[in-house]
Amino acid sequence: MASNISEDLRSGALVYHRLPKPGKLEIQATKPLGNQRDLALAYSPGVAAACEAIAADPLLAAELTIRANLVAVVSNGTAVLGLGDIGPLAGKPVMEGKAVLFKKFSGIDVFDIEIDAKTVERMVDVVSALEPTFGGINLEDIKAPECFEVEAQLRERMKIPVFHDDQHGTAIIVGAAVRNAMEVGKRKIEELKIVASGAGAAALASLNLLLTLGAKKENIWVCDIEGVVYDGRNTLMDPYKEKFAQKTDKRTLDEVIEGAHIFLGLSAGGVLKPEMVKKMADHPLILALANPVPEIMPEVAREARPDAMICTGRSDFPNQVNNVLCFPYIFRGALDVGATDINPEMKMAAVEAIAALARETPSDVVARAYGGETRAFGADSLIPSPFDPRLILRIAPAVAKAAMDTGIATRPIADMDAYIERLDHFVFRSGFIMRPLFAQAKRNIKRVVYAEGEDERVLRAVQAVVEEGIARPIIVARPNVLETRLKRFGLSVRPGHDFDLINPEDDPRYRDYVRDYVEIAGRRGVTPDAARTLVRTHPTVIAALAVKRGEADAMLCGIEGRFTRHLRQVRDIIGLAPGVKELAALSLLITSHGNFFICDTQIQTEPTAADLAEMTVLAAAHVRRFGLEPRVALLSHSNFGSHETLSAKRVRSALSIIREREPNLEVDGEMQADSALLEDIRKRVLPNSTLTGAANVLVMPDLDAADIAFNMLKVLGDALPVGPILMGTAKPAHILGPSVTARGIVNMTAVAVAEAQTEA
Repeated sequence: MASNISEDLRSGALVYHRLPKPGKLEIQATKPLGNQRDLALAYSPGVAAACEAIAADPLLAAELTIRANLVAVVSNGTAVLGLGDIGPLAGKPVMEGKAVLFKKFSGIDVFDIEIDAKTVERMVDVVSALEPTFGGINLEDIKAPECFEVEAQLRERMKIPVFHDDQHGTAIIVGAAVRNAMEVGKRKIEELKIVASGAGAAALASLNLLLTLGAKKENIWVCDIEGVVYDGRNTLMDPYKEKFAQKTDKRTLDEVIEGAHIFLGLSAGGVLKPEMVKKMADHPLILALANPVPEIMPEVAREARPDAMICTGRSDFPNQVNNVLCFPYIFRGALDVGATDINPEMKMAAVEAIAALARETPSDVVARAYGGETRAFGADSLIPSPFDPRLILRIAPAVAKAAMDTGIATRPIADMDAYIERLDHFVFRSGFIMRPLFAQAKRNIKRVVYAEGEDERVLRAVQAVVEEGIARPIIVARPNVLETRLKRFGLSVRPGHDFDLINPEDDPRYRDYVRDYVEIAGRRGVTPDAARTLVRTHPTVIAALAVKRGEADAMLCGIEGRFTRHLRQVRDIIGLAPGVKELAALSLLITSHGNFFICDTQIQTEPTAADLAEMTVLAAAHVRRFGLEPRVALLSHSNFGSHETLSAKRVRSALSIIREREPNLEVDGEMQADSALLEDIRKRVLPNSTLTGAANVLVMPDLDAADIAFNMLKVLGDALPVGPILMGTAKPAHILGPSVTARGIVNMTAVAVAEAQTEA
């Protein structure tokens, strides 16, 4: 069977799979193997200790091997996507793709296994023999009805989860869509007439799950290539289909569709005609899931029935039924508790978690994936987006809890909150290091004013800030624009209730703001006329005045415009903290090798020794707010006196000033970057260095070095930036930058609140 894809997509896919190396997967070691001792630990003789421990207690395999995080994606290639029976070798790219999805969305490692076995007995024998290797089995692309029997026998024989995703993954998403469609339509499932087109694995599993949800078998009508599945039919029948046979003389889809509340299509493109849709009940749910051509195109269905709720399997239409919404997270929860099965209760927990997530405020990650467009819960948003990062946070814990509640968890989770927190770190790489600041912020929330309050990222960040309870937001925005954008982005926060508003066009404090601005900056070139204009048109000025007047405790700005312009306004209005001579910027990079603070990345071009000392002391105070003890390296091209250039001498002098001001601070320099990060190298150069371990605060000799190092590490190290954190202001004020994400704004809100608490 030929696939229906464009020539451009075909050629691009072949290049994608061929270059830079064949396939989509590779195996990487997770432990070092750099010397003789590493070899002795990894293999003979040290590996014997792990083998003996597992022989004595098989449950230790979860601690000593990859098994507890390893899934087999198994297929015999008899029902591959829309390609049919193309065999196991031709199906291998699909299985590799499945492995990539597991890793990307849930951090689960996968071996794809394609088996040359078509009989039920052969498949069961081969797969069941794999149990010692894997923590779970994902069956894929096995044709019906054999797939039903294979899964049933494997679940009986194996003591690890076995899950046929083509059946249950689709069924779970369909169940969530139906659950939410009932809520939108104010109906009860036991009253609904359901008509299915298609009687393969996915369709029958979906219908069985709908029965579990409360649908009545007598209200379910099934059609396949031979027409209606009726009592007494002999052609293309099997026990799984027979379950839904109706006593009827109706023989076609057109005859049974009248009055249907739900159409479930898992068959072929174009089988549902507009005239059939017109016969359906009010506000019907049309699940046209055939790919790439649905049973009816959404625009055709909408023209026939404007009141219809429509789901497809395609990503270019709303309400995509995509198995990636559930299978990575179901396995994540099952593996994390050592479940011996994926039982009906775990599947229902996934249904409820997915349905509930669709009713939550849309995520900013989803908005970016769809070009800024998101939909609030309703007819066009019955199902969450596959890109929603909260899927793992909702589904995996629900599945794990269901496994524990039903007694099939061999490693129950003792602290579910801690487990969810670990999952949160997988979703948001900044989660671990930001945790102390979020916890501190919640203890005594402060007022944070957001200058660019009409920006989508700010509004999404405000939604998250309110939900997490880390600050009381104040937004600088025009009310009419704000109302429109909150509605467009599907956000539930409201002015006056969840946040306060400063209207730049009509705020009762306008005259007071102008007067104060003239008093503050009148001798810096700001005339009364200029002040009147700036207080109307420059949100950073408004936000800074709110902080200066005590109407806010901290501010965030800089999402639009140049950093230097915002810096000038912040410096003029908020000013410097007592004793501080110059502002500086501290940026955090979260990398796979650790967390590193770099300064000064924004402001001081050629800092003096005194400037370097001052920014170091300020940086150390900020690092401690993250719950970390600062270990500071003053960087240079010189390594402890190896060069006598002016810059090296300046860095060396800064060390003397710092030690005098902060004698308990762990700091050393001047040193090269490798000496700062690798203690072995540093000890070879200077055995008595006062710095221990790897430095986590890197103070650069000038702005060029800081900016180059920061951006190189960000790109080459796949690092996540937080900041910049503006240091030295009289009150907390931070200038973020145009590339900041909504999550970045949330993180900086926590930084600002923690700083404001210290200032109070």
